[in-house]
Amino acid sequence: MNRRTFIGTAAATLVAVPLAAVAQHSGKIRRIGLLMLGGPPTQAELPLDLGPLRNLGWIEGQNLVIERRYAGDRAELLQRFAAEFVQLKVEIIVTAGTDATVAAKEATTQIPIVMYSAGDPVGAGLVASLSRPGGNVTGFSILSTVLRVKGLEVLHDLLPGAQRVGEFVNPTNPFFRVARKEYEDAYRSLGMQPFFVEVATAGELENGFSELARRQAQALVVPGDNLFEANSSWIMRTALDRALPTAVADRDMVEDGGLVSYTYSAAERERRVAYFIDKVLRGAKPADLPIEQPTKFELVINLKTAKALGLAIPQSLLLRADEVIQ
Repeated sequence: MNRRTFIGTAAATLVAVPLAAVAQHSGKIRRIGLLMLGGPPTQAELPLDLGPLRNLGWIEGQNLVIERRYAGDRAELLQRFAAEFVQLKVEIIVTAGTDATVAAKEATTQIPIVMYSAGDPVGAGLVASLSRPGGNVTGFSILSTVLRVKGLEVLHDLLPGAQRVGEFVNPTNPFFRVARKEYEDAYRSLGMQPFFVEVATAGELENGFSELARRQAQALVVPGDNLFEANSSWIMRTALDRALPTAVADRDMVEDGGLVSYTYSAAERERRVAYFIDKVLRGAKPADLPIEQPTKFELVINLKTAKALGLAIPQSLLLRADEVIQ
């Protein structure tokens, strides 16, 4: 699954396989819930990459039901949907994002929670430690702080003279409150002067760009938040129109016109999350499953965007890149 999973900021929607259809197959039917911000994807962009799960014997429509809840850009709905999953007695709640994981954790201490992504589960109070989670939460942590430092180093290599760097921040995402000081330290270690522009809804993005202009930003950082991923095309187009280089959270944002991203391997994450779901469905306890972190990382550069901005990409970076979008 990639950022296309979170396309749109539509109102909350439920997509589920009818139980009558599933019941046609023999064997026990297992039910899990998927909780996230953003809107529902198209049929080709299902929010859980079912390939790795199928490889482990879990087939939606045969022995697996997936209840899906999307909160659009209304973070306050996450708690309500998490409570619905408790009422439905799902066997696992799979969460995309720190905010969704916090909502699930507040709703239940009994139902296992598998994180599809979370920036700092220890700092956010979700688990006791990565190696010994305790409680009912396990899954995949995306190492946002480590990735941020690496991404900023790449941005510095691209724009060594840039000092005033703006960053969009969604104040409803608890991870950014946890990591903000560490982010500020990372910027300053590279000689950059960061300022954070709060954007809580899609309707506030235009004002966000006005604030970047007012403060004379020389570059923009767009982190991996569902709100920004859902509105990536508009953000990247607007940044390019204003000649503002962007360091972004993932490959899809680069494809939309972002300049550069340094991020984890989405394919690795999908495989490992399927592993956690499989283990829990087969009886493992989240408390006994150490949280995993990325081991594979990817540098993606958009050469077309660089040319539009009049930037020359150092040959050393081009040689390091896992992908160059022409």
